[in-house]
Amino acid sequence: MNSTTELRNAALTAKAWPYEEARKLLKRYRGGAPEKGHVLFETGYGPSGLPHIGTFNEVLRTTMVRRAFETLSDIPTRLIAFSDDMDGLRKVPDNVPNKDMLAEHLGKPLTRIPDPFEKYDSFAAHNNARLREFLDRFGFEYEFASSTDYYESGRFDDALKNVLRNFDGIMDVMLPTLRKERQATYSPVLPVSPKSGIVLQVPVEVVDADAGIIAFQDEGERIEQSVLGGKSKLQWKVDWAMRWVALGVDYEMAGKDLIDSVTQSSKIARVLGGRPPEGFNYEMFLDEKGEKISKSKGNGLSLDEWLTYGPDESLAFYIYREPKKAKALHMGVIPRAVDEYWQFRGNYADQAVDKRLGNPVHHIHNGPPPSETLPVTFGLLLNLVGVMGADTDKDQVWGYLGNYVDNATPENYPALDDLIGYALAYNRDFVAPTLQRRAPEGVEIDALRRLDAVLADMPADAAAEDIQNAVYEIGKTGGFETLRDWFRALYETLLGSSAGPRMGSFIALYGIENSRKLIAEALAKA
Repeated sequence: MNSTTELRNAALTAKAWPYEEARKLLKRYRGGAPEKGHVLFETGYGPSGLPHIGTFNEVLRTTMVRRAFETLSDIPTRLIAFSDDMDGLRKVPDNVPNKDMLAEHLGKPLTRIPDPFEKYDSFAAHNNARLREFLDRFGFEYEFASSTDYYESGRFDDALKNVLRNFDGIMDVMLPTLRKERQATYSPVLPVSPKSGIVLQVPVEVVDADAGIIAFQDEGERIEQSVLGGKSKLQWKVDWAMRWVALGVDYEMAGKDLIDSVTQSSKIARVLGGRPPEGFNYEMFLDEKGEKISKSKGNGLSLDEWLTYGPDESLAFYIYREPKKAKALHMGVIPRAVDEYWQFRGNYADQAVDKRLGNPVHHIHNGPPPSETLPVTFGLLLNLVGVMGADTDKDQVWGYLGNYVDNATPENYPALDDLIGYALAYNRDFVAPTLQRRAPEGVEIDALRRLDAVLADMPADAAAEDIQNAVYEIGKTGGFETLRDWFRALYETLLGSSAGPRMGSFIALYGIENSRKLIAEALAKA
């Protein structure tokens, strides 16, 4: 266990991205805590669709920076998860029921639209609840904030008056960024129509900034109306800047697609008399087709889907790695993420403090990970259940593990027991339907016969390394152009896949007699 002082000293020079980000905040408040007494982190969520991994990703990464800062400083911190639920619904999402009903409410604030799932008071309430369920599951420490609550309760009233007082300065920032036709209709303030309830995109006139009164046209009629108490909201770049200033936000990250928005909102924050937060722009998650993941489309992976086939930590590991690099997010990445997480976790105990701070598991667990080790890889489990069949259950898998792992029980290896469940689900839904064991051909036939003969002479409890050496020797002398050709032949004829595990480990786990049966089945096709 490292002392707080040792960790802090190491964190001051650590190259892991959370520490690099945290040091920006250390520099921001060199003289000590800000007047508000804490450093405020914020993440934003647009509840127009169901929460997805991209949403979760931002909270997780922000939390990692928050924890890194807490290693570096004694200044208290807070994290607000802010839902932009006052936004008008622009289009009906693809992945919700009752689309016709939603279409009737286009343009209205999300908190004033019925829940298409018929479970909550509004569409926003439903999606906000889903977000909080996911964040709570992972034990995030956060404060949920609703845009509607802040607008309607009056918490933003002073900030809205400030926007009206600086109306011209905000327009000077925004108008050069807009097309000519948009310039003619743009307004930083979006009044809510007293007639239709729709968030209007119309020009407004500031009548009395100190009183919060504006004027605008609504269905051909000039309306004078207060911007306070939920009767308006701000265009989102202005809203973002207003929120930073009103709440005193010190850190917020955003996707690469929002680089321009961060630039404009930062300028507006300065116009409002505030200081933009620190942060960085992360790359986007892509689906299998290389397209950006969208809440409304529901493409890519959902949190529920990942967590059906891999543990929480594997998702956190995948999100931690290389935040400034675009990454594909589909079912195929889960097994590798599981195994790489456990590989880094296995390395942690023997690492020096500086190496630990660069280890992803340190940021996933906010310190040392649990001590349990994993005696087999997830990839090996997938290969095992693949040959055992789609109807295999946990007890049967534990029966095979007893041949390979001492004292192999769910009680002794609870994390492994969980991984078996994930492996069975992944195999059932994605691997088993695609497995096709081809017939061996050419030199492969004689090599498989030799392997069978070698295994027949080995004891049932032969070590995985001894088996691997025998497999390796047959490949070197079996007439293959490369050893890779031999291993590919084993994978394709015995396992039904183009890639696989170390065959010595697999045979030791599956059992020599069972492995010989696989060989016999393959040779019967020749």
